[in-house]
Amino acid sequence: MASSTPPRPGDADAHPAPAVVAPARSGDAPPTGEAIVQDLPWRWSVQGRIFLIGGLGFMFDAWDVALNGVMIPLLREEWALAPADAAWIGTANLIGMAVGAFLWGTIADRIGRKAAFAWTLAIFSVFTLAGALTDSLLWFAVFRFVAGVGLGGTIPVDYALVGEFTPRRLRGRVLAAMDGWWPVGAALCGLVSAWLVGTWGDWRLPLLAMVLPALLAFVVRLGIPESPLFLMSRGREAEARKVIDRMVEATGAERREYVMPPVEQERAGGVLAQLAAVWRFSPRITAVTWALFVAIMVVYYIALQWLPTFLIDAGYAEGRAFIMTSGMAAAGLLGVVVATVLIEVTGRRWLLGVSAVVASALLVWLASVLGVPSAVLPLVLAFGFVVQIAIPVLYTYVSELYPTTLRASGFGWASAASRVGAGLGPLFFVGTLVPAMGLPAAFAVTGGLVLLACVAMLALAPETRGRALEVSAD
Repeated sequence: MASSTPPRPGDADAHPAPAVVAPARSGDAPPTGEAIVQDLPWRWSVQGRIFLIGGLGFMFDAWDVALNGVMIPLLREEWALAPADAAWIGTANLIGMAVGAFLWGTIADRIGRKAAFAWTLAIFSVFTLAGALTDSLLWFAVFRFVAGVGLGGTIPVDYALVGEFTPRRLRGRVLAAMDGWWPVGAALCGLVSAWLVGTWGDWRLPLLAMVLPALLAFVVRLGIPESPLFLMSRGREAEARKVIDRMVEATGAERREYVMPPVEQERAGGVLAQLAAVWRFSPRITAVTWALFVAIMVVYYIALQWLPTFLIDAGYAEGRAFIMTSGMAAAGLLGVVVATVLIEVTGRRWLLGVSAVVASALLVWLASVLGVPSAVLPLVLAFGFVVQIAIPVLYTYVSELYPTTLRASGFGWASAASRVGAGLGPLFFVGTLVPAMGLPAAFAVTGGLVLLACVAMLALAPETRGRALEVSAD
C-alpha cells in the first residue's frame, strides 16, 4: 500500500504512487512539461521549501555586502589606512562577486542549478574564515575577493532556481519576496557587528559570525531537486519527468499527459560564448538590464557600504552608525512587502522606475542634511524602504526577460556588471566626486544615471507581468 505521506520532489529514490493520468481532451494538444510545472498549486512543502533554502543564500549575500560597511571604518582605524586604501576592502569583495555572478550564472546554465546552488556558499565560507585570520590588507583583500567569487553566484543561481519552480501566477510575488531575505541579512549584519565589536572590540568576530551558518546552509542545499525546466532544456527527459511527476504528486495536482518542449542545441564554448549568446538573444534587452543593474545597484552599494563611514565622519559614534545602517536595512523589509503586493498590480516597469528614482532623490536629500541629527534617521529609513521596493522588482523583471537556457547567465552577467560598477564606483565616488563636488552633488550624479536607465527601460524593454517563462531562446 502506498504511503500516505507524499514524497519530496527532490527524493532521488522515491517512486510516486501510481495515479490515473487524465488524457488530453479531444482536439487539444497535451501541455508541455514547463506548463505543468508553472500551473501547479503552491505548496510550502514543495515550492516553498525551495524558496526558503534559496533565501538563506540571498541573506548571506546581503550580510556580506553590508559587512564591507563594517570592515571599512574598523580596519581603517586598525591598520591606519588612507580612504583610498580602505576603499579596496569593499572593492575587492564586490569585484569577486562580479566574477562569481557571471561565472556561476554560466556554470548553472551548463551543469545545472543544483550543483551551483550548493557550492557557492561552501567557497564563501572557507575564504571568509581565511580573511579573519590575516593581518595584511593585501591578503585580506585577496581572501575577500575569493569569498566574493563564491557568494556572487547566489543571486543569479537562486533566482533562476526559485523562479523555475514557482507557479506562473505567483512568480512575480515570490521572486519579489525573495528579496525580503536581503534586508534581513543586512540588518542582522549591523546588529550582530555592533554587539560583537562593542562587547569584545575585535574586528574579526563579525567575519567569523557568518561562517558556521553559511556551512549549515550549504549542507541543506545538497538535498534540493534539480530544476525540471533546466533538465528539459538539456534534453534530459527521463530526469525531468521524474521531478515533474513527484511535484504533481506532492502538490496534489491532477496527473495529466504532457510532452517535452523542443530541445535547443547546446551552445559550445565557455563563459565568453555564453556572454555572446546573452547579447545575441537581444542586444536591446541586455543593454537595458545592464544599465538598470549598474545604475541602481551602484547607488545602493555605495549607501550600504559607505553610510557608516559618512556618519562616523559627520560625528556619529561608531556603534550608532552601525545601528542606523541596520535600521536602513530593516526598513527595507517593509519595502519588499510593498513590492510583493504591488508587482502584479502595477507591472514591473513602472513600479521599478518610480521607486528607483525616488530612492536616489532621497539619498541626495540625506547627504545634504548629515549635520542635522533629527533629519538623518527618518531619511535613512525612508531610503531603505523605497530602495527595497526597487531592487526586488529589478531582480524579478530581469530574471523574466531571458529564456531558461540563458536565465541564470543573463541575470548573472547583469549582476556582474553591477558588482564591477559597485566595486570600482566607490574608488571614483569617494576619491574624486566627493572631494570635487561634495556628497550631495556626487549622489545627484549617480541619481541622474538611475533616471537615464529607467527612461531607457520604459522605451526599449517589454513588460513581463503574467508572461510564461520560455525554455528556449529559439
